[in-house]
Amino acid sequence: MADGKEDPAVFTSASLPSDPRLLATVTNAYLGTRVYRDILHVNGVYNGAVGDTHRADIPSPVNVRMTVLGADSLAETFTLNTRMGTFSHVLQSTDYTATHQIYAHHSLVHLMAFSITIRRSPHTTQPITVQLHTPFVPKSQDLDLTQGPDFQGAHYVYGKTLVPEVEGGPRPTVHMLWTPVPQALTLRREEREQSWEFLTAVAESEEEVKRSYSEGLALMAAGSLHSSHTCTWATLWRGCCIDLDGPLPLRQALYGCLYYLLSAIPPQGNPGFLFHGISPGGLSNGTQGEDYWGHVFWDQDTWMFPNILLFYPEAARAILEYRIRMLEGALRNAQEQGYKGAKFPWESAATGREVCPEDIYGAQEIHVTGDVLMAFEQYYCTTQDQKLFREDGGWELVCAVAQYWCSRMVWSEEEQCYHIKGVMPPDEHHYQVDNSVYTNVVAQRSLNFAADIARDFLIPVPEEWVDCAKKVKVPFDAEKKYHPEYDGYSPGEPVKQADVVLLGFPLMHPMSPEVRRNDLEVYEPVTELDGPAMTWSMFAVGWLELKEVQRAQSQLNKCFSNITEPFKIWVENSDGSGAVNFLTGMGGFLQAVLFGYTGFRITKTSLRFDPALPNDINRVKVTGVSYFGTKLKFTITKGKIRIKVTESPQGALASPLEAVLEASGQRFPL
Repeated sequence: MADGKEDPAVFTSASLPSDPRLLATVTNAYLGTRVYRDILHVNGVYNGAVGDTHRADIPSPVNVRMTVLGADSLAETFTLNTRMGTFSHVLQSTDYTATHQIYAHHSLVHLMAFSITIRRSPHTTQPITVQLHTPFVPKSQDLDLTQGPDFQGAHYVYGKTLVPEVEGGPRPTVHMLWTPVPQALTLRREEREQSWEFLTAVAESEEEVKRSYSEGLALMAAGSLHSSHTCTWATLWRGCCIDLDGPLPLRQALYGCLYYLLSAIPPQGNPGFLFHGISPGGLSNGTQGEDYWGHVFWDQDTWMFPNILLFYPEAARAILEYRIRMLEGALRNAQEQGYKGAKFPWESAATGREVCPEDIYGAQEIHVTGDVLMAFEQYYCTTQDQKLFREDGGWELVCAVAQYWCSRMVWSEEEQCYHIKGVMPPDEHHYQVDNSVYTNVVAQRSLNFAADIARDFLIPVPEEWVDCAKKVKVPFDAEKKYHPEYDGYSPGEPVKQADVVLLGFPLMHPMSPEVRRNDLEVYEPVTELDGPAMTWSMFAVGWLELKEVQRAQSQLNKCFSNITEPFKIWVENSDGSGAVNFLTGMGGFLQAVLFGYTGFRITKTSLRFDPALPNDINRVKVTGVSYFGTKLKFTITKGKIRIKVTESPQGALASPLEAVLEASGQRFPL
């Protein structure tokens, strides 16, 4: 039963959370901040050498608080409207309403803006003044900022980051223009309503920052700055939505997750945009000592990417292009550790070199290299975009990863198979282990994909790739019929997070339902309850595969202890520790619904679906699923599945899509 009439996409509160880390974020693909925070960040702009490199703090001109002096009986509300990508603060009395709105423009990604609107009630005539409090000082611990001449009424600063990531590496220059903010604004006696807009533009060249600021001013003059932003969000939501007839908290959680994830993706229809990846806490976080310094992990490729791919393949491609641009750094990482090919860093920033502050992860948590390639494979299977591989560097990356895995394996005479030794699995409680089952299976999958691509492109497949893929050890206990996490793992040993359960999904490693069940049964009770937020969503997917829907739901419900009120910001661990605005957990949660309830599976030849809905959910509607350039809408109820083509690619499809019932082979053209 759906709860009441409350809009699940709008989060309103009469007060702000006491922990400022849990304030709503306003970001786009290029700029990000938390509301009422004194700094903002630019995608890809880091300061500091190697393990110290972090998102460069840029002073934020949009950090403004609105108050009214001496006002009694004011009603105050704070709202994040995810449909409009806008945060607002409203002060209301019997005499007037004052509204403060703030947003990062979704399509004009170099712009952030806020507005103040005062509207008087019909019976009042006196002037109304609101105070604006801004602690803004144009200084930064990460940039050597210099003041430039004003431009079209805006103040101007610019400066380079202080320390490059690697010696001789880039030190980007940041340019910023902003509308000066007065201490107070007054609605005069004769005015009914008045709005004031304040613009901030940030870019990496003087030309771009001035062009962006001028574009913003022109939209302001036409009265369409905010509406052009909300229109972009409306288009985004039309092309991508998960809604269901079910409990309100679940629906709110889905809208919150989608809002924060969609805020991070590159703008549509801008293929030249240089994207720098998504970190676990997003662009609003990542200053020194916070949220993993804004580095990019497997969190992007394994946990966030599949959701983005299913709705917006163009944005998914931009994520892969980031990895392609980091290939040179990955080649150096492998070489420094004595291996061939490319080893992607556990933590990546501006160069693709390893920037993890602690050596052990960069040296041992090597599954990330396979996770990166898994994203390329999912993209290829969903889009058949050969250009990415043939012309845009994808094939070189695939080759380099395959070479790395072959050089990382050693032959065991005793067991007559290849071993991968001395690794840390996703379960970071264990390290220096041999044959982590997750690592070995993801390596095998990398090699199989590399061989598949080579065959598609009529390139001879190196014998070594086939041999290593076929003969790499996949630990399995034939007696207990389950997968040990690594050589020597004993059932009952505590586990930090989802690890072996990932073999079933997303790796789709072939196994019987009995083995899938045993893996879930063995690891569920020994996995840390308050560990990372994405864990339980993967247990939920496993139980949904086995059609144990209530057991799945009890796992998914554990995620709610990681969602904070009132703005649905996720924390990494349920005790509040770790990263905040934890997009990784949100990505896992979305996958539990998007790949769990629907049973979607991306395979070489098809997009499979096999729904399983819990008792309290009667209908799931997924709008905007993208497959081979076609947009699809799935409406799933307990007794029926309806698939509608909402958009077809330009020109007729050589082979139109059809739905096939696996059991009977019956085909339905779409």
